[in-house]
Amino acid sequence: MTVHALEAARRLAPRLAARAAEHDRDGVFPVDDFHDLREAGLFGLMVPRELGGQGATFAEYAAVATELARGNGATALVFNMHASVTGALGAVTEELAEALGVPDEALAARDRLLAAAAQGAWYAVAMSERGAGARLSQLSTVYEPVEGGWHLKGSKTFCSGAGHADGYLVAARSAADQSVVSQFLVPAAGAAGITVEPTWDSLGMRATASHDLHLDVTVPADRLLGGVEGLALVVAQLMPHWLVASYAAVYVGVARAAIDAAAEHLNARNLAGLPAVRARLGRADAAVAAAQLVVAEAARRVDEAPGDDETNRWVWRAKLLAGTTAADVAASMLEAAGTSATRRGHPLERLYRDARCGSLHPATSDVCADWLGIAALGGDPDRDASAPRW
Repeated sequence: MTVHALEAARRLAPRLAARAAEHDRDGVFPVDDFHDLREAGLFGLMVPRELGGQGATFAEYAAVATELARGNGATALVFNMHASVTGALGAVTEELAEALGVPDEALAARDRLLAAAAQGAWYAVAMSERGAGARLSQLSTVYEPVEGGWHLKGSKTFCSGAGHADGYLVAARSAADQSVVSQFLVPAAGAAGITVEPTWDSLGMRATASHDLHLDVTVPADRLLGGVEGLALVVAQLMPHWLVASYAAVYVGVARAAIDAAAEHLNARNLAGLPAVRARLGRADAAVAAAQLVVAEAARRVDEAPGDDETNRWVWRAKLLAGTTAADVAASMLEAAGTSATRRGHPLERLYRDARCGSLHPATSDVCADWLGIAALGGDPDRDASAPRW
């Protein structure tokens, strides 16, 4: 990578920040931001070099996501979904493919999707459902084989980028065997049977266009990811970093942006001489630095020992600490700035709302803490929880 990618993210961040207030106010998708990401080649960030991408590591992705989030957390959050799809696909090595029984033609199809991303295509994630959340084992969307491919039917919620992405990663259960969960990359163009219902009007991250997606669609056979049914739950266990902690870097960036906005506000109003105000910024700076170190350590371990028990423990720590730190820091910065910063349109008011969403993304902070608690007690967090993780 990707010094180029990190430099591009830092260059783009002020541009994203300049548009963020308008996108948040109107709850509209940041189309121009995604044009800039495409022009910078960032859609190919996680695509292997041999397929035209930048071949970034998870740690390099985390650094880029943090910088983008300092500009606009909503843009970085949607970009995270695309990086999760391309990162997971690109991480399937020949050895892993052989172990999972992935046929050669499925790898060729995977490579076509990744090469398209390197050329500027971007993918959204359609996993969550009303009443099931992101738990794969509880999904109601179903699929069945038909001549020449697969038919999928169901509804998804919280699909960030709905109506704008070039394709959707859709998780569904087999109509024939409800225990079998598979994933499909459903193309947006020319796919009759995809309907976007504009339902997203939220507290924070208002520009993500995380609308409901209704599917009654047939896709070609090669859109079954991995070419083998039932891999979704396996991949969730092998790559929890993409499902659990890829958000973490985004919320570190949001928290850092809150400190930046508070410092600008306080200096402009000659409030920086107040010791209590300085102390708030000092504590916030230390807290964000600590969270960023945990995210970086988790990312380093993912790159060196993906799926390892200790790696996974750091993954869950990163998600927990990033979400809680962002919310706490943004709240403190709003208090430091005072009532004037709570007005609609003030950067701190938007950042406070955006930061509050970090603990709510799956896995939520309560779920993360429970997972870590079971592990600390010597149990198996993926088996001993009272509700299924996936």
